[in-house]
Amino acid sequence: MPLQRAHSLTVEEIRKLALPLSTRIVSGEGLLDQPVSWTTIIYPEDDIDAKFVQKRELILIAPVSNPSNARSDIELVQWAARVGAAGVAVYGEVTVTALAEAKAQHLPVLGLDADMRIREVERTIVSLLVDRKGQIDRRGTQIYRQLTQISSRNEGMDGLLTAMARLSKKNVILHDKRLHPISQILQPEFVGSWDDIELFLKKQDNLPVELHDRHRVVEVDPPVLLQALPVSGMARLIAPIITSNLGRGYLSIIGRERELDEIDQLICEHGAAACALEMAKQKAVNETEKRLRGTFLDRLLLGDVSPQEAIRQGERFQHDMTRSHLAFVLAWRGAIHPSLRRLETIVNASIAGQEAAALVWIREREGEVVVFHATDYEHPIDNSLALAEAFSSEISRQFPNSRAAIGLGQVARDIKAWRSSYRDAVQACELAARLQTDIPLFIGDLGVYQLIMSLSDREKLVGFCAHTLGKLIEYDTRQNADLIKTLEAFFTCHGNLSQTADSLIVHRNTLLYRMNRINEIAGIDMSRPETRLALHLALTIRRLLGLE
Repeated sequence: MPLQRAHSLTVEEIRKLALPLSTRIVSGEGLLDQPVSWTTIIYPEDDIDAKFVQKRELILIAPVSNPSNARSDIELVQWAARVGAAGVAVYGEVTVTALAEAKAQHLPVLGLDADMRIREVERTIVSLLVDRKGQIDRRGTQIYRQLTQISSRNEGMDGLLTAMARLSKKNVILHDKRLHPISQILQPEFVGSWDDIELFLKKQDNLPVELHDRHRVVEVDPPVLLQALPVSGMARLIAPIITSNLGRGYLSIIGRERELDEIDQLICEHGAAACALEMAKQKAVNETEKRLRGTFLDRLLLGDVSPQEAIRQGERFQHDMTRSHLAFVLAWRGAIHPSLRRLETIVNASIAGQEAAALVWIREREGEVVVFHATDYEHPIDNSLALAEAFSSEISRQFPNSRAAIGLGQVARDIKAWRSSYRDAVQACELAARLQTDIPLFIGDLGVYQLIMSLSDREKLVGFCAHTLGKLIEYDTRQNADLIKTLEAFFTCHGNLSQTADSLIVHRNTLLYRMNRINEIAGIDMSRPETRLALHLALTIRRLLGLE
């Protein structure tokens, strides 16, 4: 719903709506709710005692032009208090004694930059007092201009959010499309209640319903929504970050509900637009860097890059090429699956979450995502397998109906070995696809599979499967049973009966009955190691040859 406020202007609203955006609160931050009736410029050289002002005026104290004839800042503060001013705005530094006097008189003091023309400041305040709506529109333009200037100076998202927090005096947080925080600025007074707020913000279901469909957020009107938070009296203004007509994230300004006003609404609306520009700019930069990195890595795999050049290029990508690396290759399985870009996004997010160092790029023609992981020197395989398992887990979580094959090559202790690590990873990935497994496969663990794949006599392999498993397959087909499935689970669980029963979701006694039936029907004794090896090999060959 739209935010609405209907009350007289205060010092805080003058600060937010009319004073220069760089204005500082020098003293009396808790006194900014004083109502303002008008504004007057006071020159320190003037006879201020003869000056008539209304009560509750905001006094603008001009810069000193003649120090020998000027009133001191403490005298000006004392005079402002005597005439009942709502506050004072001064240029330059204020003495400690003047600040102490202002505090004693409960008089807020605002600081103006020296390059601001005081007459222009006065006109802006008067314009606000007589034409609130028009000044709010002009203020929105000023805010957007300042935020885009911050972006043009390459101060990034942190610079944008810092400016928004300074203007609003509220908490500001930017989330990506999955509600992961990108950047946030917190006001000290809200730190104690922030954990509860942060937990609420992370849940997709807690987004306003209008923002649930990223493809339709461009239609949301008004563009800024007000939402109550689970902490008493707290609320947020939230606006979608939209690029190319698609929601890419969310900007929230969070504070006490009674203190959220039109200027916060403007900051949120124009801040979201500025963040969208920054995201688009960052994406363009990232795409360029990815293309350059991909070209370099393709050349490296072709053997067209010397170790010295590779190290220099790694420095450009802020990546240490001298560390031990291990290649990963990931590819979607099946005819229907998400895009390679989605797979790359999952990989990059997992790498960031694990705080790993890696180079990632898409090889479109090969239909794969390639990763070179700067792995642990002492335990490289375990370290890389842990990262690969994080990939697999996140793929299953985000796309439960899709499957990906993941292969890992041997460790490359120097840059010259990257090519062979990649070739090993490709072979491991192909085997993972043929085995139809989601488990990441390390090439060093696949000796038996490589041996089977090297055998050229397919007819003998098929005959071996038929001889070893034929009776069980026939029984399953005839009785609609699950003996082959039971065997596969048994070997997957390394012969552990309890784990096998759990994976099949059957009672242990049921599993024991099935194992006995396998012995009877196939005429075998599974207590013999040779028998178990033959069964395991036959099941593996069956998967590799696609005989299932």
